[in-house]
Amino acid sequence: MGLKEKLQSDLTDAIRTRTEVKSGTIRMLLAAITTEEVSGKAARVLKDDEIITVLSREAKKRREAVEAYVAAKRDDLADKERAEGEVIAQYLPAQLTKDEIKKLIAEAITETGAAGPAGMGLVMKVLSPKIAGKADGGVVSGLVKAALGQ
Repeated sequence: MGLKEKLQSDLTDAIRTRTEVKSGTIRMLLAAITTEEVSGKAARVLKDDEIITVLSREAKKRREAVEAYVAAKRDDLADKERAEGEVIAQYLPAQLTKDEIKKLIAEAITETGAAGPAGMGLVMKVLSPKIAGKADGGVVSGLVKAALGQ
């Protein structure tokens, strides 16, 4: 069963059990997937790795919204976004720890022979497929800059 089919099955279950947050969040995820499928010149069916990219984007939106709501002292809305983020996290691969990311960065630097700021692109090119959906790009970028001594 693909990820999209799992989402559709879980939506049915959430509706049956009247789990409002889960059903609403899954509906939003399926809408985002459908939007991605029909964007561009021709409609297509997303593969699981592309769906994970869409889910990662939605999870990032939730994290940013939580920060904004906390700054605005709107804890009720922040809690809603956190709950949605937890539902999305169930469908994403396990997130890498900073130590795991640093290890992958060290391997990528060794593999590419990158040094200094100019090597950032080379390292990120090697890292991107390994971390897709498993780590926040901003965190990884910051760790790569630190490792390259920028």
